[in-house]
Amino acid sequence: MDPEKGTTEKGTAPKQEEKAASRGITIMALLRPHRRALWLGLLAIAGESVADLAAPWPLKIVIDNVLTHKGAHGWLYDLITRTVGTDGQQILMLACISVLVIAALDAVCTYAEKYITTSVGQWVTHDLRRTLYAQVQRLSLAYHDQSQTGDLISRVTSDIDSIQSFIVSGLLSILVDVITLIGMIGVLLWIDPQLTLIALAVVPVLFTIVYTYTRRVKKASREVRKQEGRMISVVQEVLSSIRVVKAFSREDYEINRLEGESLETVEASLKARALKAKLVPLVGIVTAVGTALVLYFGANKAMDTNLTPGSIVLFLSYIGMMYKPMQDISKIMDSYSKADIGYERIKEVISNKDELCDQPGAKDLPKLKGDIEFEHVDFWYSEDQPVLKDVNIHVTPGTMVALVGPTGSGKTTIVNLLARFYDPVHGRVTVDGFDIKAVKQASLRNQISFVLQDTVLFSGTIWDNIAYGRPEATHAEIVKAAEAANAMEFIDKLPDRFGAVVGERGLTLSGGQRQRIAIARAIVRNSPILVMDEPTSGLDAESEQLVFDALDRLMQGKTSIVIAHRLSTVRSAACIYVVKDGGIVESGTHDELLQRPDGAYKQLHDIQFHTDEAEAVAV
Repeated sequence: MDPEKGTTEKGTAPKQEEKAASRGITIMALLRPHRRALWLGLLAIAGESVADLAAPWPLKIVIDNVLTHKGAHGWLYDLITRTVGTDGQQILMLACISVLVIAALDAVCTYAEKYITTSVGQWVTHDLRRTLYAQVQRLSLAYHDQSQTGDLISRVTSDIDSIQSFIVSGLLSILVDVITLIGMIGVLLWIDPQLTLIALAVVPVLFTIVYTYTRRVKKASREVRKQEGRMISVVQEVLSSIRVVKAFSREDYEINRLEGESLETVEASLKARALKAKLVPLVGIVTAVGTALVLYFGANKAMDTNLTPGSIVLFLSYIGMMYKPMQDISKIMDSYSKADIGYERIKEVISNKDELCDQPGAKDLPKLKGDIEFEHVDFWYSEDQPVLKDVNIHVTPGTMVALVGPTGSGKTTIVNLLARFYDPVHGRVTVDGFDIKAVKQASLRNQISFVLQDTVLFSGTIWDNIAYGRPEATHAEIVKAAEAANAMEFIDKLPDRFGAVVGERGLTLSGGQRQRIAIARAIVRNSPILVMDEPTSGLDAESEQLVFDALDRLMQGKTSIVIAHRLSTVRSAACIYVVKDGGIVESGTHDELLQRPDGAYKQLHDIQFHTDEAEAVAV
């Protein structure tokens, strides 16, 4: 995006509109759009299986028809003689050419299968990541308040990567192994049913071992994932608060805290790895027993019957190849366990219903005037701890009202209900007579601008952060908004002006500069309703005055709700509501409330007035 040209790119990623589809998502649903590629993959698998089945036959031909001349009967000998005759050199050449043809077939099919699985794996994980992230965006603030950010990051990254790894390395590989296994058993039964049954005698033991260990590995892998999520949460929390850590010299404490989480992760991982490490050797021992049985009984049978040496070699080759898919499947179980646990964790988020959905038939709001009404509103996160009790507030269009009161009294919760971040337990909230539960959330929030105490800017340019309020804003509108917010005072001093890059969360700017960028963002949005939560808290006198001037321009003609602790900022409010213990205890203008000698507002005013006087004398 070029800030000087005033163009703003919109996201091009498709939106996930159907919530029901996201909740009912399955692996088959994710694979369905790629079924054509998967059919080609199955064709490649068939070619791999044919190549695997054909691989030992050239050796059998050489042993039986060139070295020992004991294969001079049967359909294979007849086919060879019709093709190249009975000359040993010709038969040897045919066998060598067959080896090359089989190898070429296997190489082409293996490449095609790997390419297809990699491609499908990438697109499936892209679709899954997009669906999961869209669901994370839809989940309510109550869900995010109770969730660990690091754990959600782990689900969007590590858990999805484990699914991709399984699709790439395991999904079609299992099909290759199963098809090859079935084909080999069929050929072995045709060659010698008795020896085949001896070879298959160890299969029940193999599957019992694989099944038992797979369940134990899955349980251990689940614990590893949970612990990794907790560890990532610690890292994310500390890195996002690194200034606080350094300010209090708590680096050693945080290092020890991460070390503790890391040690628990190591212990869980070693436990899971110990189980995985036992599985493959156990399978190897059992398959060795099966091979020894076939070798013993097959050799005795060859000495007593007319079973050719080439058939014995073919049989032993197939036995080794038959056990290899079983060993591969046991190895893939590790990848499958991780993918299965990852998929479970992803489904926990996707199927979570803790979201504020638009009601059926919800309509878009028209352009609002800003008439806001709270009618007997009760709200709580848990029933035994009420946050708001019988709150009644009316805001006339185009006026400013203020919410004042002690910290934790419920002021911020009131404005959160207005934006429908939460729903009231009892009562209702209306704008211009519309119950906000009955309208589309997007149409409501698009007409509300926020200027908060903790100003959040995104990594990017100043232009990006101002345009975040309205991406389609023109160059002239962005500049005008910056001027109205008194932001040009410092923007013009930057080498790249609007193109200057701010750090993560805008920490390369001062508090006053960040706040003026936030005000410019609200100005360019030009919404009829404005919510401000302690917009001047923590600013120095000069920055505070610049912000006040910008706020005055921002509030002109808008319905404004201001949360403030400093009562000097709300003297001009049309109505001041005093919030205490979750209820409205007083309301009126500044002058009216000061006339009540025992009122809560006058007590707050007197405390601040005497504090300000004391500070002035001290200075």
